[in-house]
Amino acid sequence: MTAYLFDIPVPAVPVIGESALYPVRRVFCVGRNYAGHAREMGSDPTREAPFYFTKPADALVPGGGAIPYPPGTANLHHEVELVVALSGPVFQATAEEAAGAVFGHAVGLDLTRRDLQNQAKDKGRPWCLGKAFEFSAPISPIRRCPTPIQSGEIVLEVNGEVRQRGDISDMIWAIPDVIAHLSRFYHLGLGDLIYTGTPEGVGPILAGDRLVGRIAGVGDLSVTITG
Repeated sequence: MTAYLFDIPVPAVPVIGESALYPVRRVFCVGRNYAGHAREMGSDPTREAPFYFTKPADALVPGGGAIPYPPGTANLHHEVELVVALSGPVFQATAEEAAGAVFGHAVGLDLTRRDLQNQAKDKGRPWCLGKAFEFSAPISPIRRCPTPIQSGEIVLEVNGEVRQRGDISDMIWAIPDVIAHLSRFYHLGLGDLIYTGTPEGVGPILAGDRLVGRIAGVGDLSVTITG
């Protein structure tokens, strides 16, 4: 048996109705997968090939709760998303094959340091400082469901006011298409999460704000931003 110098916990997410946790190795995120969000970000929402960025697995905040306002930014934004958890190996798959690799779904928040992301865009640099920071990926417990969700309302409220509302059917690239495309570049499998994009209505949040994200048939996620 291999011995390690340090005992570092493996990031994991609860599964509804089960005592065992879903271990996470990677977190992929799809950019601009809803036409309305693409337009509000100044992009053409045509069905071009999807693009991705990643977050470290330890950016996950299972179950939500209190999250500190991150350092280095004055413009933190919310983005509510459907998260897909994978169940088994998938590589260079068709959309039909990719659909069979779904373990379940969750509600996620892609918190974004928008000012740092925009600075990186302007200079043609990676988005890491804007996207891949601690506590930037709150996630609800996973609801086990081997069939990819095709429709259902997705909503985010901030302090009781609806900020984002859309439907999963509004995604430019459906779940099987996203998994299949991503599998051209990675050997995907158990332990991989995919944040599938956000509907329009993203905007700033402040310390003290309470966020509640809901997806029909999946669940809800509550987060409070602390100072």
